[in-house]
Amino acid sequence: MKVLIVYYSLYGHIYKMAGAVAEGARSVEGVDAELRRVPETLPKEVLEKMGALEDQKQQSHVSLCTVEELGEADAIVYGTPTRFGNMCGQMRQFLDATGQLWMRGALTGKVGSVITSSNTQHGGQESTILSFHLTLLHHGMVVVGLPYTFQGQMIAEEISGCSPYGASTIAGADGSRSPSDNELAGARFQGEHVARIAKKLSA
Repeated sequence: MKVLIVYYSLYGHIYKMAGAVAEGARSVEGVDAELRRVPETLPKEVLEKMGALEDQKQQSHVSLCTVEELGEADAIVYGTPTRFGNMCGQMRQFLDATGQLWMRGALTGKVGSVITSSNTQHGGQESTILSFHLTLLHHGMVVVGLPYTFQGQMIAEEISGCSPYGASTIAGADGSRSPSDNELAGARFQGEHVARIAKKLSA
C-alpha cells in the first residue's frame, strides 16, 4: 500500500515535517511512503535573493511529482507553507492541473490529509489546512486530520503548531526556527494515522 507525501518547501520546514509524516506511515506494516516535490515556479534569481537556494539544493534528491502519480497512491498527505492564510502558489498551480484526475474520479475514496507551516503562531495554519480540504473534497477524497489522541496538541508549556486539522510548525519571523520535537511527533502521528485508515479502506 502506498502513501504519497506531496509537498512544497521553500526553506526546508515542510520538508522536515514531510519526512516525519513518511516515518509515521512506514511504521505501519505493509505501507510504503514516498516523498515528492511539486515543481518550483520561482526563477532561480528570485530564489537566490530570498536566500533559499541552499535549502532547495538539500531537497534536490526528492523527485518531482507528476499528476498521474496521485492516482496511483492509496493515500496522499499534502504539505504546504502558509501564504496569507492559504496554500502557496506552487501547490495551487500543481493542483489546478489535476482536472483529468477529477474527470475520471481517480482520487475518489482515497485518503487525503494536509500539513502546513507559518512564520507566526497565528499566521493562518488552520485556515490553510481547512481551505486546502476544499480541493480534496472536490476530488472525493476522505479527509483525515490529526485527532486529539495525539496528546501533543494539548500542551500549553511551549509554543507549538498542530491542531485537529493537521500537523503544523512555526518557522519564526525570520525562518530560523526548526520544527520542534512535538511538531515532528505530530507529523509522525498523522502519517501513521493516515496509513492505518488507508489500509482499512483498501481492505
